[in-house]
Amino acid sequence: MSKPFILYGWHLSYFSGKARCYLKYKGIPFVEGPLNLYTLMVRNKRKTGVVVMPVLRTPEDEWLQDTSVIIDRMEARFPQAPVVPTTPRQRFVAYLLEAWGDEWWIPIAMHTRWSYPENYALWEKDTGPALLPFFPKFLQRKAAAIPAKAMRSKLHNVGIRPEQADMMNAWSENMLDLLEAHFAVQPYLLGGHPTLADFSLAGPMYGHLGRDPWPARELIAPRPHLRAWIERMANPPAQASSAPLLADDRIADTLLPVIHSIFAEFVPMLEGILREVKQLLPDYPAGKPLPRGLGDIEMPMGDQRFRRAALPYSLWMAQRVLDCLHALPADQQTGVDRWVREQGGARLLDLQLPRLQRVGLRVAVES
Repeated sequence: MSKPFILYGWHLSYFSGKARCYLKYKGIPFVEGPLNLYTLMVRNKRKTGVVVMPVLRTPEDEWLQDTSVIIDRMEARFPQAPVVPTTPRQRFVAYLLEAWGDEWWIPIAMHTRWSYPENYALWEKDTGPALLPFFPKFLQRKAAAIPAKAMRSKLHNVGIRPEQADMMNAWSENMLDLLEAHFAVQPYLLGGHPTLADFSLAGPMYGHLGRDPWPARELIAPRPHLRAWIERMANPPAQASSAPLLADDRIADTLLPVIHSIFAEFVPMLEGILREVKQLLPDYPAGKPLPRGLGDIEMPMGDQRFRRAALPYSLWMAQRVLDCLHALPADQQTGVDRWVREQGGARLLDLQLPRLQRVGLRVAVES
């Protein structure tokens, strides 16, 4: 039997949830690799250049990092049950929702985990034995506290600040209500089977909101259709790939409020990041990776204003969205462009991004 793929990623990890749900849906043979302290801090870094999870090790001993890259590579290798739609509008929306799920939801997921102390017991139970298997429990607890401290140190930068907690809770309740209404009538975001969009949203929903005690009880349990979607993503039904997406390249009416929120909130965040990057570039060495974080930016969140640090990596995800559009035939580009503008997304189409390349967890402007 050929070697399986090996996934190194904890169940509590945001992006590991995206990768794990994807691999299970596609039926790609993989095993869970033990992600202990040595593998996380030494081996993964040696193989990928960064301390990160998830990492997917191929049977040929190639180590892949970044879920978007992992999915791109696996789609080329396993073309059955494709997760990228073939019709232009749905294709564009799948990439748009991927960027939103990967980038916008990070503050919400970290807030619902780290702002509520009851979640820490599960973190400690998962993390300590993973980092130091076979060691005494008191050492495992000490080991679990190390990444916990590192994660807490990032909270302010991503916008988890005491004065913004009520805003984030109100936004989460409203957005989860929109998703609940959608999943009451559609099994997945774009219709009958999951796409790139669903796997990205599974990132915050699988490992964080759907699993940590506080959000699972307070946010997910009261929304049974959303809860059922999370279960379908975690354990895909045998015939999950057989049902078609919505006919005629249609986007469900129940998803349009989510799209409008993306254009009203996520796109202004991208504009703020772009302003920070453009201020930096004139005196910045060509080709050098940009800092992981830049200065504070402000954007709408519901009917309030949210502040957080600018992360240039989000622009690479926006570049993927616009590349999807620009790769379409001219007549299809025109149709998607018109639809996006009708939905209030003109500012996304008008972004003037420098050409970016991914460098581990950072990006660099191509020289």
